[in-house]
Amino acid sequence: MNNNDTNLLTLVQTVLDDNKAEDIVTIDLKGKTSIANYMVIASGTSNRHVASLADKLKLELKQHGYPASSEGEEKANWVLIDAFDVIVHIFCPEVREFYNLEKMWSTVAEMRKN
Repeated sequence: MNNNDTNLLTLVQTVLDDNKAEDIVTIDLKGKTSIANYMVIASGTSNRHVASLADKLKLELKQHGYPASSEGEEKANWVLIDAFDVIVHIFCPEVREFYNLEKMWSTVAEMRKN
């Protein structure tokens, strides 16, 4: 992992943790896909909390010079932030449970090993 990846991942995890995101999970995607090196999945307690987490994270990324794009702020039940080397999914708990990205990506990892 290069320094830029480490700094970006640490920034994402710190901002989410400092702002009371719940169940923060980091998935190492290196060698599994070319879309990013890491995926971070977290939950907010409500749509308002999800929107707030996304706003704060986007602001911190911008202030630290990391380009990012996002979508899903309108409903704020699932916000995706693409910071290129790190993809962040911030969910309301019931939406996270429905899509279960952690399970999907662990399945992809297992399929790649075979």
